[in-house]
Amino acid sequence: MWTADEIARLCYEHYGTRLPKKGKPEPNREWTLLAAVVKVQLVADRACGGSNRPTQVTKEVVSMGTGTKCIGQSKMRKSGDILNDSHAEVIARRSFQRYLHYQLHLAAALKEDSIFVPGTQRGLWKLRPDLLFVFFSSHTPCGDASIIPMLEFEDQPCCPVSRDWANNPSVEADGNLEAPENKKKCEDLGSPVTKKMRLEPGIPDGVGHHQSFGNQESGPIPPSISGSNLTTQELATVTGMAPSGAKVVDVYRTGAKCVPGEAGDSGKPGAAYHQVGLLRVKPGRGDRTCSMSCSDKLARWNVLGCQGALLMHLLEKPIYLSAVVIGRCPYSQEAMQRALTGRCQNVSALPKGFGVQEVKIQQSGLLFEHSRCAVQAKRADGPGRLVPCGAAISWSAVPEQPLDVTANGFPQGTTKKGIRCLQARVQKLETYHEYKEAASAYQEAWSVLRKQAFGSWIRNPSDYHQFK
Repeated sequence: MWTADEIARLCYEHYGTRLPKKGKPEPNREWTLLAAVVKVQLVADRACGGSNRPTQVTKEVVSMGTGTKCIGQSKMRKSGDILNDSHAEVIARRSFQRYLHYQLHLAAALKEDSIFVPGTQRGLWKLRPDLLFVFFSSHTPCGDASIIPMLEFEDQPCCPVSRDWANNPSVEADGNLEAPENKKKCEDLGSPVTKKMRLEPGIPDGVGHHQSFGNQESGPIPPSISGSNLTTQELATVTGMAPSGAKVVDVYRTGAKCVPGEAGDSGKPGAAYHQVGLLRVKPGRGDRTCSMSCSDKLARWNVLGCQGALLMHLLEKPIYLSAVVIGRCPYSQEAMQRALTGRCQNVSALPKGFGVQEVKIQQSGLLFEHSRCAVQAKRADGPGRLVPCGAAISWSAVPEQPLDVTANGFPQGTTKKGIRCLQARVQKLETYHEYKEAASAYQEAWSVLRKQAFGSWIRNPSDYHQFK
């Protein structure tokens, strides 16, 4: 029906032609991440007779998001007038919900071009059977899916780590793992260390493996330290993801932190640094966040659907993703399957219509032009430091105001006076929460998921409500 490269190419073209310059990274200085939802439709070829007509496939981007940021806990607001999580995957899903809402309006108005048709229950709608949705992300989701084994034959794309780090592996989420005297050397893109980075076929010269750390995408990590003693149990989870006979010497790191109450990461040098399969919150600089990692959110959407609680008042069944496609980046099929589906595979007794989906997971060989790797290769020995773009773009296939650009959780350029106006526009927030809570089947499914999957990783499952 489609290939991973076709999905990636379609999203990259849409990003280049439909999204404005405003909100995109500053050339040669900033990078960002991209995510999108693609509608795939099977169209019967009427030129051929017979009941088994061959079909044509049409593909259309219906939502898109960019971004790498989320706000800290201290900046969260009860008024509901700020976006807590602006990672690309979350923005793309939020834009997708706008698209679904608009399509339900079309269905209610009896428009034939809606993606919904009447369900078996009066007043409820269901997705047309000839449609499916594919989720695309230019990079592996932060959190559990980014804990990927690093093999012995892979060059280490960072400076040698000092012995002091080996004795004190506790670090901050900004990726500042090197000794101070080595930090400047590591940031020098023309240094011999950077030039020796392992190249993948098809990636431009100078683009190598990077590890997930800090903001959503990758950053440097310490290489494995010879002589570190790892138990069989500690290595079991990562060696199981390695090609047969290959030796795992380290793992790509994620900056996402284990939620309070978790056993936590060991912090040991080498392959046992992380404990896999845990719930994590997105990293923040100084101020911790309450936003769950994108790996955890995708796992939740794979059970509860992407529509959220409110739209379940109007839908007969949840809206699930049929496939997830990842762009060119460090990648492990096993890690993706573990993070998105494996952790919830034993969830049972869900309400009618809900279930753990066998989502198809693939990787494309195409690199996003504004990814950290691509921008780093283009800037060569350019001055200054490469930083993540502070803005986030939201686009949805709707006729009215399809585009939004935000920064720090507010519309880009919002002043203090403008924030007060936003507060005035947020009305009846309690009613909004009441409607969400009234979606009984959705809330029941969410409760089952928390108790059977997420609750097993948190000492006090009732505390999970504070993480979004």
